[in-house]
Amino acid sequence: MGLTQSQRGTTMRVSLIAELAILFVFTTIAQAELLHAQELQLRLDDIQDFVESHCIDCHVGAEPEGSFDLEPLSFSADQFSAQRLDTAAWEKILRRVDAREMPPASADRPPEDEYQKFSGSLSQILHKRSQTHPRSGRIGSVRRLTRTEYQNSVRDLLGIQINAADYLPKDESSHGFDNITVEELSPMSLNRYVSAAQKIARAAVGGVGNGPSGVTIRIPADRSQEDHVPGLPFGTRGGTLIEHHFPRSGQYEIELKLTRDRDEKVEGLHRKHDIDVLLDRKRMHRFQVVPPKNEGNWENRDFTHSDSHLKTRIEVQAGKHSLGITFPKTFSSLVEEKRQPFDANFNRHRHPRRTPAIYQVSIVGPFDDGEAGQTESRRLIFGDISRGNESTRDDAKKILKRLARRAFRRPVTEDDLETPMRFFDEGFSDGGSDLGFEKGIESAVSSLLVNPNFLFRIEANRDWDQPTQQISDIELASRLSYFLWSSIPDEELLGLATDNRLSEPDVLRDQVKRMLADGKSKSLVENFASQWLYLRNLESITPNVRLFPDFDDNLRQSFRLETEQLFADIVRIDRSVLKLIRSEHTYLNDRLATHYGIPNVRGSEFRKVQLPADSRRGGILRHGSILMVTSYATRTSPTIRGNWILENILGTPAPPPPPNIPNLKENTTLEVSTLRERLAAHRADPACASCHDRMDPIGFSLENYDAVGRWRTFEGTLDVDAAGMFPTGKPISSAAELEDVILERPQMFVRTLTEKLITYGLGRAVEPFDGPAVRSIESAAAKDDYRFSSIVTGIVLSDPFRLRLNERFENPETGQ
Repeated sequence: MGLTQSQRGTTMRVSLIAELAILFVFTTIAQAELLHAQELQLRLDDIQDFVESHCIDCHVGAEPEGSFDLEPLSFSADQFSAQRLDTAAWEKILRRVDAREMPPASADRPPEDEYQKFSGSLSQILHKRSQTHPRSGRIGSVRRLTRTEYQNSVRDLLGIQINAADYLPKDESSHGFDNITVEELSPMSLNRYVSAAQKIARAAVGGVGNGPSGVTIRIPADRSQEDHVPGLPFGTRGGTLIEHHFPRSGQYEIELKLTRDRDEKVEGLHRKHDIDVLLDRKRMHRFQVVPPKNEGNWENRDFTHSDSHLKTRIEVQAGKHSLGITFPKTFSSLVEEKRQPFDANFNRHRHPRRTPAIYQVSIVGPFDDGEAGQTESRRLIFGDISRGNESTRDDAKKILKRLARRAFRRPVTEDDLETPMRFFDEGFSDGGSDLGFEKGIESAVSSLLVNPNFLFRIEANRDWDQPTQQISDIELASRLSYFLWSSIPDEELLGLATDNRLSEPDVLRDQVKRMLADGKSKSLVENFASQWLYLRNLESITPNVRLFPDFDDNLRQSFRLETEQLFADIVRIDRSVLKLIRSEHTYLNDRLATHYGIPNVRGSEFRKVQLPADSRRGGILRHGSILMVTSYATRTSPTIRGNWILENILGTPAPPPPPNIPNLKENTTLEVSTLRERLAAHRADPACASCHDRMDPIGFSLENYDAVGRWRTFEGTLDVDAAGMFPTGKPISSAAELEDVILERPQMFVRTLTEKLITYGLGRAVEPFDGPAVRSIESAAAKDDYRFSSIVTGIVLSDPFRLRLNERFENPETGQ
């Protein structure tokens, strides 16, 4: 049936209106693109004017400054809108200008409004380009768990705390973190993983092994043991506190060894002493040690058997217990000397021990066939399923399906359970009628711990034609949990991921808030902060004992705890991260307060201490931990300190030193000069000056702190000169002035911290194309006073965290 004339007319009018509407839309889009292109070109013209006025003289020619040539750069809008663009060069320019390092302090510098106009225009252009051409850095599809991640994953999966360093090789660091070079697993390392899995599974299930097993704990040789140890009862001194998992109930042998000097004499054993063995603070046994019979002077005494009797067996119920070994404190002798005695007591010749000390503790057992008990690990493994002869293969499958889901961090299939069930069947047949079920579960658990789905974090490419793609919710759950907890996702996180709800922005925000409030977020302190701030290096640093006789392991651990607790305070209470730079309080115990010269702090326990306005302590730049890891064993190093600040606080590290650079000339008995004078002579070499002119002036502002963080006004017999200069050219001469100039433009520090968190969270180096995302995270956090949770939430919601690069595309810039 045909249309009437009226209907045909109506149809033609509708068609004409639709065509006009489409034409209007395309015209509007074209006009918007034209306006955008014109606006882009105007901004690029302003950028070009700035570069030509302040940068071109030094960075064009045959030998441009810093080997950074600006001549190839284009200021064309078409070039900026194209797929290919050297964003690395533009990001480098923006970072140097943002830091006010360029133009250098010695050159004519533009007014502040020109700086801000340039930075604002260039950052906005790069941000819009990142939205048009999204990019992601390369993250391996298969990445092995680090030792810390393995240790925490075992803890949350099986409820057993292990020291992964006892089982697994050390992870190599790259870009400041140890979770980047983890894409391979050598055959030799695999053997260690297999051995670790068997021991861990046996301890978690409480299985019967081939006789008693043991562990030995040694106390650092330079640890003083004259005072109370935190966690042990008051009224005791020295010794150690050990958290240990006892796999089965029964008798365990505890054997002690006392610390000896190089002549094999038990130093400090001048009278009899008691030693208590405590289990969960309850005394299980008391030893007594007595000095050898007087056979003339000290050198002639025989200490061979002074500690040979320090061995006993105690009854222990299966599970985790605190084992304390300590000396009851009787009295403190008054040390009468003309000079104040050292706080360190661990060395016969320079720091003589006044009393005996524990060297090592050995735990061996069980020596009888006790019960496995109702431990936390067995509860996590077996749940409410009964153990024993009545248990069936179906029960085992239920157990392993639940464990595999958490171990593999995703829903499991029948194929996933095939191998664990095969191990269960083999273990069941080897265990006999009484222990078959538990032996089978133990064997199956060990197979889960060496399964690639547990040992490796796996992210798959779902669309091979797209260079960049969003990760799945399941993969996002693992990224998030290993970022904030260094461990496996919990049930809530896995449930949201399984339901494909985790990627919803509001859900992600809620999860970040929940996970930061969870106690497992302490991994951000123990894992992230310890690597970012070089706290792990403390264990390998021993200052010269002649120059710093008061230093011992007690002080080393106090340094570490002060910085960790300040960072934990930022995370736990969700403070502004700027409090890391300037803080009105810190965390001290008696030992550290004495070292700093802060009165009225007593006891071994750390506590929050409010500081007066004129205090020499506070932020991390004044912490003994940072000051010591940026020094040598014999002296401070303005160069190392300055470069540490450039790299970890400002995000503008100096380039690597050229080869064959001579060492700094040290003082001799015939010629004494200040460190400033020796560094000035070192900078006279043009090859050295290019880097040292940036690093040294910042480091000099901390020269009033010696190599172990004590305040000083003299370097030997010469006055300390702490006059320095910030890269902007602003003079600084103290830690307070250094903090002031950092906090004048806090976005530099916040961006650096954000980049460190991204590197740690993603396991890859931050690339230039990540710059717009980093600046967006910083800008959003600024509206919330730079609170830690705002930065973390911004990272989790950002493209770098939620995207991955298809490994098929080697060059994401060109999409090829």
